[in-house]
Amino acid sequence: MNAPPTATPCPSCRAPMQPQQVAAHEGATLTLDLCHACHGIWFDPQENQRIAPEGVLGLFRQLHEHREDAQQPLARQLRCPRCRDPLTEGSDLVRSGRYFTWRCPQRHGRFATFSSFMIEKGFVRQLSEAEITALAERTRIIHCGSCGAPVDLRQDRACPYCRAALSLLDPQAVERALDGYHTKAQRQAEGPRAPDLADALITLERDRERARREAQQQRWQGRSPSSVDELWLAGINLVWQWLSRRG
Repeated sequence: MNAPPTATPCPSCRAPMQPQQVAAHEGATLTLDLCHACHGIWFDPQENQRIAPEGVLGLFRQLHEHREDAQQPLARQLRCPRCRDPLTEGSDLVRSGRYFTWRCPQRHGRFATFSSFMIEKGFVRQLSEAEITALAERTRIIHCGSCGAPVDLRQDRACPYCRAALSLLDPQAVERALDGYHTKAQRQAEGPRAPDLADALITLERDRERARREAQQQRWQGRSPSSVDELWLAGINLVWQWLSRRG
């Protein structure tokens, strides 16, 4: 009789990670490994690129269920759950900003925080210098949404530990990203179809919203939650409300 598979240990706290099945492209499924205590996800090679739109939506349902879980800071040394080699830090640049992940030098996979995953999938934008200054006037210390470490806003403009940029779960970005994933999921379910006027309208609306957001940045003062943790919670609640309306 075969022994049950061993749970994947978290690269940071070493506790068993929670396996989570998500939809992948071409009708397949993936099993991702989540650590809610460290707010992190382990991706085997190319898994972050194989997640289907409905899989992204399913992940957010899972994050919402654990939205109030306490986050502990990441360990100083992260290790690959497959080979135990130390992970090396790297960064990627997407339209919504730069995000950091920790990668196995033997190419067994990568570890990403929930907030890095949000940036990668277009749900987050990085705070501007003016927004950070306004936030610093109201609260000096916040906690990094990537690693949980304290950040002194009067001295730092990024996390001094993991160097992640300070990010904001932008409601407009969340709505656009979710609408995009929902539309892609519907199109995959319906099968191939010819491009139509809706594609052009979506592009025009995206550009219009970007211009509107830039015009509103100067009026941002006074509206920000006092910590990145609150920004994360607000964003997850927004995602859940969107999903509930379409459930």
